[in-house]
Amino acid sequence: MARYIGSVCRLCRRENLKMFLKGDRCYSDKCAFDRRGYAPGQHGQRRMRKVSDYGIQLREKQKVKRMYGLLEGQFRGLFRKAEQKKGVTGTNLLVFLERRLDNVVYRLGLAGSRTQARQLVRHNHFTVNGKKMNIPSYLVKVGDVIEVREKSREVAVISEAMETVVRRGIVGWLELDKANFKGTVKAYPTREELTMPIQEQLIVELYSK
Repeated sequence: MARYIGSVCRLCRRENLKMFLKGDRCYSDKCAFDRRGYAPGQHGQRRMRKVSDYGIQLREKQKVKRMYGLLEGQFRGLFRKAEQKKGVTGTNLLVFLERRLDNVVYRLGLAGSRTQARQLVRHNHFTVNGKKMNIPSYLVKVGDVIEVREKSREVAVISEAMETVVRRGIVGWLELDKANFKGTVKAYPTREELTMPIQEQLIVELYSK
């Protein structure tokens, strides 16, 4: 499967937004976005050119894709699913993205970043409702219990992530039982709870052409 293997700090700089792709490092003074807050490349510091409506829509789609670490096919598939579901398509898309298991593991503070969460899920470190689950794209449901497997509770990156989760905080639709290394999905997130600077309507407009 194709995957991005370059510097993720370049992605933040390209989208002109700190997307916290490197976990705790993004909160430190080593953050490349804070140190070089302009687009990457030799022309990164040039004055911005006027961007077309299509260009604005494309950048918004790319930003959200990179934020959640999805490939184009995966992202488009979720959009089609959101389009078929009742309700506002853009909001449905964001809720589907938030419900992905790798994102939930990250939101619970069991991993330092979504990339790290995806790798931990792939390596069988988590269970959902007591059953081993190694599919990062699995969509959690209300009432699901995500738990670190007994033999994985001493994994350094999980312990380190749980120590720093206070800095990031736990979102209201999830509940973390830190002592027992598990979290519960209390509800699906509402649009008001999704505070990232995302204009999902631009993505809907792009895919609706």
